[in-house]
Amino acid sequence: MLSTFAFYADAQQHSKQAQIGLLTTVPLATITERLEAFRQGLRELGYIEGENIFIDWRSAEGDERRLPALAAELVRRRMQVIVSAGSPPTRVLKEATSTIPIVMALDPDAVGNKFVASLARPERNITGLSLLSPEITGKQLELLKEVVPKATRVAVLGSSSRPGNSQALKETELTAKKLGLRIQYLDIRNTEDIEPAFRAATKGRAEALLLLAGPQVNYQRKHFAKLAAMNRLPAIFERAEFVDDGGLMAYGASITALFRRAAVYVDKILKGAKPADLPIEQPTKFELVINLKTAKQIGLTVPPNVLARADRVIK
Repeated sequence: MLSTFAFYADAQQHSKQAQIGLLTTVPLATITERLEAFRQGLRELGYIEGENIFIDWRSAEGDERRLPALAAELVRRRMQVIVSAGSPPTRVLKEATSTIPIVMALDPDAVGNKFVASLARPERNITGLSLLSPEITGKQLELLKEVVPKATRVAVLGSSSRPGNSQALKETELTAKKLGLRIQYLDIRNTEDIEPAFRAATKGRAEALLLLAGPQVNYQRKHFAKLAAMNRLPAIFERAEFVDDGGLMAYGASITALFRRAAVYVDKILKGAKPADLPIEQPTKFELVINLKTAKQIGLTVPPNVLARADRVIK
């Protein structure tokens, strides 16, 4: 236990550092690369954690019901800036404070979620980075068709409670029609829905799988990758971490690049900029990651022209 003097000294030390909060739904251990990218972005701007900046890391450990209490605690501690790692944290932070600046590290639809008035002029205490994920699902489906050209049925797994899910599904259906694919949408609202969804996909004779991103599924990525392989379903994901954990391939905005860029927003706000005057940025870096180990496991040959476009290949 800290002595009274040690506790006072520690508090004094923290008071001399910029106070930053970060709130996420998923366990911190599942997003270590993103958090390190944020730290790296801060270091490049001259901020060293424990020296001139203090970061209060808060995770709901996969349970969104814990977010309001965590947000209230960050507000009570009077953070100078709070970084939100996804739509659910942003939503509760928006309810918790209208004065503390909030930086979205990523969001699929900040305007549709009513977090900001527009991308160009947020007009609130919220700014940050857009994930652009609804628009990316069409490209993912095209890649899936290239890898499995004979496929006619694709299972699409997503969570109807996830912001941007309906728009992503609409984009998927438009692309599916162009490619002559039949879509089987399976809703995943909690972890208990995962295995039944795969059974339904198999029963529906799905020949490939597309997983729509969301906090409900991101921390279960190893489970999704394992089930896709067990069912010999070529699958595409939005996050590279799924491929690192055994998924076949992923295409989407570089999440680590977004978190690194979030540090720039934090820096600008600490130097006096108002969130309302900082436009929402859209991603500029996208990445295609392919796991050839998984391809071999499910008996799939990835076409050379697709491999040539990959930013990273796991062999």
